[in-house]
Amino acid sequence: MPDGVTLLADRYVPAGAERAPVVLIRSPYGRRGLFGLLYGRGFAWHGFQVVMQSCRGGFGSGGDLDPLGHEHDDGLATIAWMREQPWYGGSFAMFGPSYLGFTQWAVAPYAGPDLKAMATQITASQFRDAAYVGGAFALESALSWTTLTEHMGRRFGGAAGLTAPRVTRRAVLSGRPVGELDLASAGRPLRFYRDLLAHHADPAPYWTRRDHSPKVGEVDAAVTMLGGWYDVFLPWQLKDYAALRAAGRRPYLTIGPWYHIDARHLGPSMAESLAWFRAHLLGDVSGLRDQPVRLYVTGAEEWREYPDWPVPGLRRRRWHLQHGFGLGTDGPLESEPDRFRYHPDHPTPVIGGPVLLADSRPRDQRRLEARRDVLVYSSPPLESDLEMIGPVSAELYVRSSTPYADVVVRVCDVHPDGRSMNVCEGVRRLGPLDADTLGDVRRVRVELWPIGHRFRRGHRVRVHVAAGAYPTIARNPGTGDPLTHSGGPMVPSDVEVFHSPDHPSAVIMPLCAPPG
Repeated sequence: MPDGVTLLADRYVPAGAERAPVVLIRSPYGRRGLFGLLYGRGFAWHGFQVVMQSCRGGFGSGGDLDPLGHEHDDGLATIAWMREQPWYGGSFAMFGPSYLGFTQWAVAPYAGPDLKAMATQITASQFRDAAYVGGAFALESALSWTTLTEHMGRRFGGAAGLTAPRVTRRAVLSGRPVGELDLASAGRPLRFYRDLLAHHADPAPYWTRRDHSPKVGEVDAAVTMLGGWYDVFLPWQLKDYAALRAAGRRPYLTIGPWYHIDARHLGPSMAESLAWFRAHLLGDVSGLRDQPVRLYVTGAEEWREYPDWPVPGLRRRRWHLQHGFGLGTDGPLESEPDRFRYHPDHPTPVIGGPVLLADSRPRDQRRLEARRDVLVYSSPPLESDLEMIGPVSAELYVRSSTPYADVVVRVCDVHPDGRSMNVCEGVRRLGPLDADTLGDVRRVRVELWPIGHRFRRGHRVRVHVAAGAYPTIARNPGTGDPLTHSGGPMVPSDVEVFHSPDHPSAVIMPLCAPPG
């Protein structure tokens, strides 16, 4: 590297091939073991050279790990080095999921015309908004990842991937303040965890060199993306897709019924990437599908192909919260608000939902719905199937006894046997300067995860409204204190949710015509 640090890389070469196109993979998780077998040998067997590099600060590479901070400079220096090698044939692609995908976005706009293709999976060009989802702090994901990376570089550190979620869960249930949870999970202060806490209130300076989203539209390489409906990065991955489309590009997009660490997306990731690289580096387009967008529709349990995202023919429909905890497309009648109390000493828990290092598939929510700090609104049984494919948002009118409160919204599919399975969710953290204020009632917009789901005939649509989802997001102490605050008394919040003609709280969902 320009600063004298040495990064280690392994090179795989297909037998009998000279100066074949290169697939560059930069990883903080090591170069060998499963990664070497699956990615290194996997692509080499199909005629590509592969350069797998350990990012700075781990698995033999020098320097200190500063997550996300060095990937732009180190990545470009690696590409420059690669071009000087006698085995470089003049074209390359980049590949990788999660952090490996971020390393691609960090250099792609600057990599030059010999970067022909990118294959990114379960990732985004910036991780800031996933760390501070809706303005809250994604506690479980942040703590589990920083705990994982703390142990990975050590001997037998590969087991950290199995133990980090359990260690993290034990830490968050310890009762210690958020600023000390790294001590409970890792036994020592974790630099990146503490950086995330410190830059929550004013994220811009820290994140400037870690946010590559402004340049996504300038990427000339052909891009294919793979994501999951239950992945923590899906909303921001789709923003990257939209940026490419706005710039006139034609990326491919696949979304399956997967979560972040779901092994089921490994096969499709390799198959789609190989087809993509053969098309754009070798000129063989026989493996490309007819339509650029491929989605798995949950509930219908089938794959669909579309020309774009959002899918054509999308109509946005408001599902209003109604008196008596009803939910429907008719406007609400005049009624009193519903009320609950959120107490941060006993935070509203979460069951399932997108997190980084855990199984995020839908789970039965009935135990959560029995709590007094969760409002539950349900539609009548559906008279016909409804397909909803696209973005989801909520517009709620709320009043809180403290200006510092969270608004959590969740959509569920209620089966005839009573199972209430979560489909998507979102959060918005409020403060005293929140702009959406009408008198003492706030109009709060919450962005939920996008969906591709069929609500079947006889099922019901259900919406939760709460003020916590612990430990997916850090509890809101109700005081406005920074996340680094060492503790102290927390303030309960009495929350009112309005549903009347003047305050028509609703969840806005994407209604699509089912295929004929």
